[in-house]
Amino acid sequence: MTILWAEHAWLPGGVASDVRIETADGLLTAVTPNVPREGTVLRGLVLPGFANAHSHVFHRALRGRTHHDRGTFWTWRDRMYELAAKLDPDSCLRLARAVYAEMTLAGYTAVGEFHYLHHAPGGRHYDDPNAMGHALIQAAAEAGIRLTLLDTCYLAGGFDRELSGVQLRFGDGDVDGWAARLAALKPGTAVVGAAVHSVRAVPAAQLPFFAGYDGPLHVHLSEQRSENDDCRARHGCTPTELLHRAGVLGPRTVAVHATHLTDTDISSLSRVCFCPTTERDLGDGIGPARRLADAGAALCLGSDSQAVIDPFAELRALELHERLAAEERGCFAVGELMAAASDHSAIGQPPAALTGGAPADLVVIALDSVRTAGTAPGGAVFAASAADVTDVLVGGRWIVRDGVHQLVERPAAALADEVEALWRS
Repeated sequence: MTILWAEHAWLPGGVASDVRIETADGLLTAVTPNVPREGTVLRGLVLPGFANAHSHVFHRALRGRTHHDRGTFWTWRDRMYELAAKLDPDSCLRLARAVYAEMTLAGYTAVGEFHYLHHAPGGRHYDDPNAMGHALIQAAAEAGIRLTLLDTCYLAGGFDRELSGVQLRFGDGDVDGWAARLAALKPGTAVVGAAVHSVRAVPAAQLPFFAGYDGPLHVHLSEQRSENDDCRARHGCTPTELLHRAGVLGPRTVAVHATHLTDTDISSLSRVCFCPTTERDLGDGIGPARRLADAGAALCLGSDSQAVIDPFAELRALELHERLAAEERGCFAVGELMAAASDHSAIGQPPAALTGGAPADLVVIALDSVRTAGTAPGGAVFAASAADVTDVLVGGRWIVRDGVHQLVERPAAALADEVEALWRS
């Protein structure tokens, strides 16, 4: 058994002080507030580990490289395709390991990787048809983050359009081909789930394959108004309605973005993942987060395109975007924001909470930085950033100590090297 003692900790009932935290075999065995100091002292505020419910890890190499000449979502996508054409299993492993290290340094203890870069250029299969997925699994293990690999079905280049160009790397022919490849995946330490890339990328006739899928199932939904317009023109309904008709929208299905919804759409969704920093970066719009929550949808958060990797930025933006749309403050209670930011169940991982029986996943943030100094512990999540994370524990193992990653040497240098090498290639 290991004994930790936290100055302040975010417990299910709120922030408590002088908290004894006992761990054994990767689990929290007891959490007790208001006790004398003993064991390893954790200064600042201890939080449950954050969950990054939607990630495209290779997009990290786009950061700061898509804003010239203003651009649109579609010019950003062209740049993303240019990048996707360059990766192979070895470079994917190196880049992903560094990005997952960046995530743990920011306070994420689990990530849902929406993975569709499956094959070699031209759609040629590697000798191991899951070489890219296995690279991601290895990268996460080496960086010390829990991984849910959301293996993505991507079969079409748009409504009634075949895959072409770099998109050929994404495809498996049909859902049976996708399922056959997935069956050969060796999960290792990862949880394996599925994703429908979008109603643009999986033809309507093949969507029922995913009805009743027994595991985490994610889908990009109504990120752009043009997706809605094209779906209505082709199928006479919204993307949400199309998924509903096909039986895809079960209680475990997570709709990602869900930015442009009708009232009927809102009532049909059980789980929604917002990616506020990406949605802001791409000019997608502000989704109806409060209305979805009031309708009973569980909310979670993701870093998506890696424009920013900072769970505090995402949880604050959920509230701040809603303030801009509603023209009022206090749209979400801070407890709701924390619940969204730490919703591991959305990616099929064990729930995170500072309570006995939960995984020993926790994050420590400093309360004496220039950002957090003087804040009340309960309000620190509105002031802190990823730079304030000092320590991260995953499964009872220290992954970050005193701001230093314990498994990946010099992550910033590794990121710089890999990104530069990709764009030179």
